[in-house]
Amino acid sequence: MKHAVIVAHPNAQSFNLTMARAYETAARALGHAVIVRDLYRLGFNPCLAADELPSADGFHPGADVASERALLADVDVFCFVYPLWLDSPPAILKGYLERVFGYGFAFERGPAGNTPLLEGRSMISVSSSGAPTAWVRQTGDWSALSTLFDGHFAEVCGLSFVDHLHFGDITPGLTAEAVRAAAAEVESAVKRRFGASA
Repeated sequence: MKHAVIVAHPNAQSFNLTMARAYETAARALGHAVIVRDLYRLGFNPCLAADELPSADGFHPGADVASERALLADVDVFCFVYPLWLDSPPAILKGYLERVFGYGFAFERGPAGNTPLLEGRSMISVSSSGAPTAWVRQTGDWSALSTLFDGHFAEVCGLSFVDHLHFGDITPGLTAEAVRAAAAEVESAVKRRFGASA
Protein backbone atom coordinates (compact mmCIF):
# COMPACT_ATOMS: atom_id res chain seq x y z
CA MET A 1 0.00 0.00 0.00
CA LYS A 2 1.24 3.49 -0.83
CA HIS A 3 0.30 6.66 1.06
CA ALA A 4 0.67 10.31 0.09
CA VAL A 5 0.81 12.67 3.07
CA ILE A 6 -0.09 16.13 1.81
CA VAL A 7 0.58 18.72 4.50
CA ALA A 8 -0.04 22.48 4.51
CA HIS A 9 1.61 24.63 7.20
CA PRO A 10 4.27 27.33 6.78
CA ASN A 11 6.12 26.42 10.00
CA ALA A 12 8.27 23.30 9.56
CA GLN A 13 8.14 22.75 13.35
CA SER A 14 4.36 23.10 13.56
CA PHE A 15 1.90 20.74 15.19
CA ASN A 16 0.63 19.82 11.72
CA LEU A 17 4.07 18.81 10.44
CA THR A 18 4.54 16.75 13.60
CA MET A 19 1.26 14.95 12.91
CA ALA A 20 2.33 14.37 9.29
CA ARG A 21 5.57 12.79 10.50
CA ALA A 22 3.63 10.63 12.98
CA TYR A 23 1.40 9.41 10.14
CA GLU A 24 4.44 8.67 7.96
CA THR A 25 6.18 6.78 10.78
CA ALA A 26 3.11 4.64 11.49
CA ALA A 27 2.52 3.80 7.82
CA ARG A 28 6.16 2.87 7.28
CA ALA A 29 6.02 0.67 10.40
CA LEU A 30 3.27 -1.28 8.63
CA GLY A 31 5.64 -1.83 5.71
CA HIS A 32 3.81 0.66 3.50
CA ALA A 33 5.40 3.14 1.10
CA VAL A 34 4.95 6.84 1.90
CA ILE A 35 5.58 10.05 -0.01
CA VAL A 36 5.27 13.40 1.77
CA ARG A 37 4.23 16.51 -0.13
CA ASP A 38 5.06 19.44 2.18
CA LEU A 39 3.42 22.18 0.15
CA TYR A 40 5.13 25.17 1.74
CA ARG A 41 8.63 23.65 1.59
CA LEU A 42 7.91 22.69 -2.03
CA GLY A 43 6.89 26.28 -2.78
CA PHE A 44 3.83 24.94 -4.54
CA ASN A 45 1.99 27.57 -6.59
CA PRO A 46 -1.72 27.34 -5.65
CA CYS A 47 -2.93 29.66 -8.42
CA LEU A 48 -4.91 27.90 -11.11
CA ALA A 49 -3.93 29.29 -14.53
CA ALA A 50 -6.48 30.06 -17.22
CA ASP A 51 -5.01 27.48 -19.61
CA GLU A 52 -5.33 24.78 -16.93
CA LEU A 53 -9.10 24.91 -17.27
CA PRO A 54 -10.70 22.47 -19.72
CA SER A 55 -11.64 24.32 -22.89
CA ALA A 56 -12.51 23.76 -26.54
CA ASP A 57 -8.81 23.81 -27.49
CA GLY A 58 -7.83 21.19 -24.92
CA PHE A 59 -6.50 20.93 -21.41
CA HIS A 60 -2.96 21.98 -20.50
CA PRO A 61 -1.85 21.27 -16.91
CA GLY A 62 1.30 23.10 -15.80
CA ALA A 63 4.61 21.24 -15.58
CA ASP A 64 4.45 21.28 -11.77
CA VAL A 65 0.95 19.78 -11.87
CA ALA A 66 2.01 17.07 -14.34
CA SER A 67 4.93 16.21 -12.05
CA GLU A 68 2.68 15.96 -8.97
CA ARG A 69 0.17 13.81 -10.81
CA ALA A 70 2.93 11.43 -11.88
CA LEU A 71 4.08 11.12 -8.26
CA LEU A 72 0.54 10.44 -7.06
CA ALA A 73 -0.49 8.11 -9.88
CA ASP A 74 -0.12 4.87 -7.89
CA VAL A 75 -1.08 6.17 -4.43
CA ASP A 76 -3.67 4.12 -2.53
CA VAL A 77 -4.30 6.48 0.41
CA PHE A 78 -4.32 10.27 0.39
CA CYS A 79 -3.80 11.86 3.81
CA PHE A 80 -4.43 15.60 4.09
CA VAL A 81 -2.91 17.36 7.12
CA TYR A 82 -3.76 21.01 7.73
CA PRO A 83 -4.85 23.67 10.22
CA LEU A 84 -8.18 25.46 10.04
CA TRP A 85 -7.75 29.13 9.22
CA LEU A 86 -11.02 31.08 9.08
CA ASP A 87 -12.59 27.65 9.58
CA SER A 88 -11.29 26.18 6.35
CA PRO A 89 -8.06 24.60 5.02
CA PRO A 90 -5.20 26.95 4.01
CA ALA A 91 -5.33 28.48 0.53
CA ILE A 92 -2.24 26.56 -0.57
CA LEU A 93 -4.04 23.26 0.05
CA LYS A 94 -7.20 24.42 -1.72
CA GLY A 95 -5.05 25.47 -4.68
CA TYR A 96 -3.29 22.11 -4.67
CA LEU A 97 -6.63 20.34 -4.83
CA GLU A 98 -7.89 22.59 -7.62
CA ARG A 99 -4.77 22.16 -9.72
CA VAL A 100 -3.57 18.62 -9.00
CA PHE A 101 -6.85 16.87 -8.18
CA GLY A 102 -8.69 18.60 -10.98
CA TYR A 103 -9.81 17.55 -14.42
CA GLY A 104 -7.88 14.70 -15.99
CA PHE A 105 -6.56 13.25 -12.73
CA ALA A 106 -9.32 12.99 -10.13
CA PHE A 107 -12.28 13.23 -12.51
CA GLU A 108 -13.22 13.65 -16.15
CA ARG A 109 -16.34 14.52 -18.11
CA GLY A 110 -18.83 11.73 -18.49
CA PRO A 111 -22.19 11.40 -20.24
CA ALA A 112 -24.09 12.48 -17.11
CA GLY A 113 -21.57 14.92 -15.61
CA ASN A 114 -18.21 14.29 -13.97
CA THR A 115 -16.87 10.74 -13.72
CA PRO A 116 -14.56 9.97 -10.75
CA LEU A 117 -11.12 8.61 -11.63
CA LEU A 118 -9.76 7.66 -8.18
CA GLU A 119 -12.20 4.92 -7.21
CA GLY A 120 -10.72 2.15 -5.09
CA ARG A 121 -8.49 4.60 -3.23
CA SER A 122 -8.94 6.13 0.21
CA MET A 123 -8.81 9.53 1.91
CA ILE A 124 -8.09 10.43 5.53
CA SER A 125 -7.77 13.90 7.05
CA VAL A 126 -5.89 15.24 10.06
CA SER A 127 -6.73 18.82 11.02
CA SER A 128 -6.20 21.24 13.88
CA SER A 129 -7.68 24.45 15.19
CA GLY A 130 -6.84 27.03 17.83
CA ALA A 131 -10.47 26.89 18.90
CA PRO A 132 -11.74 23.99 20.99
CA THR A 133 -13.21 21.10 19.00
CA ALA A 134 -16.55 21.56 20.78
CA TRP A 135 -16.74 25.16 19.54
CA VAL A 136 -15.87 24.10 15.98
CA ARG A 137 -18.77 21.65 16.10
CA GLN A 138 -21.27 23.96 17.83
CA THR A 139 -20.80 26.78 15.32
CA GLY A 140 -21.54 24.53 12.35
CA ASP A 141 -17.98 24.83 11.03
CA TRP A 142 -17.35 21.11 11.42
CA SER A 143 -20.51 20.24 9.52
CA ALA A 144 -19.52 22.56 6.67
CA LEU A 145 -15.98 21.20 6.50
CA SER A 146 -17.21 17.61 6.60
CA THR A 147 -19.76 18.26 3.86
CA LEU A 148 -17.51 20.16 1.46
CA PHE A 149 -14.12 18.58 1.99
CA ASP A 150 -14.57 15.10 3.41
CA GLY A 151 -17.85 14.46 1.63
CA HIS A 152 -18.03 16.38 -1.63
CA PHE A 153 -14.33 16.29 -2.50
CA ALA A 154 -14.06 12.57 -1.82
CA GLU A 155 -17.20 11.87 -3.85
CA VAL A 156 -16.10 13.92 -6.86
CA CYS A 157 -12.79 12.05 -6.92
CA GLY A 158 -14.28 8.64 -6.15
CA LEU A 159 -12.25 8.32 -2.93
CA SER A 160 -13.49 6.28 0.01
CA PHE A 161 -13.51 8.56 3.04
CA VAL A 162 -11.89 6.70 5.93
CA ASP A 163 -11.57 9.09 8.88
CA HIS A 164 -11.01 12.67 10.00
CA LEU A 165 -8.98 13.26 13.14
CA HIS A 166 -9.33 16.79 14.49
CA PHE A 167 -7.33 18.35 17.30
CA GLY A 168 -8.67 21.50 18.92
CA ASP A 169 -7.03 23.97 21.34
CA ILE A 170 -3.78 23.87 19.38
CA THR A 171 -2.18 27.08 20.67
CA PRO A 172 1.42 28.31 21.15
CA GLY A 173 1.33 27.13 24.78
CA LEU A 174 0.62 23.50 23.84
CA THR A 175 2.72 21.14 25.95
CA ALA A 176 5.11 18.57 24.52
CA GLU A 177 3.06 15.91 26.32
CA ALA A 178 -0.11 17.00 24.50
CA VAL A 179 1.71 16.89 21.15
CA ARG A 180 2.97 13.37 21.90
CA ALA A 181 -0.54 12.25 22.85
CA ALA A 182 -1.94 13.62 19.57
CA ALA A 183 0.83 11.95 17.57
CA ALA A 184 0.06 8.65 19.30
CA GLU A 185 -3.60 9.07 18.33
CA VAL A 186 -2.61 9.58 14.68
CA GLU A 187 -0.33 6.54 14.76
CA SER A 188 -3.08 4.45 16.32
CA ALA A 189 -5.56 5.52 13.63
CA VAL A 190 -3.13 4.52 10.87
CA LYS A 191 -2.63 1.08 12.41
CA ARG A 192 -6.36 0.62 12.98
CA ARG A 193 -7.42 1.75 9.51
CA PHE A 194 -4.61 0.31 7.38
CA GLY A 195 -3.08 -2.53 9.41
CA ALA A 196 -3.20 -6.16 8.36
CA SER A 197 -6.57 -6.70 10.02
CA ALA A 198 -8.14 -3.54 8.50
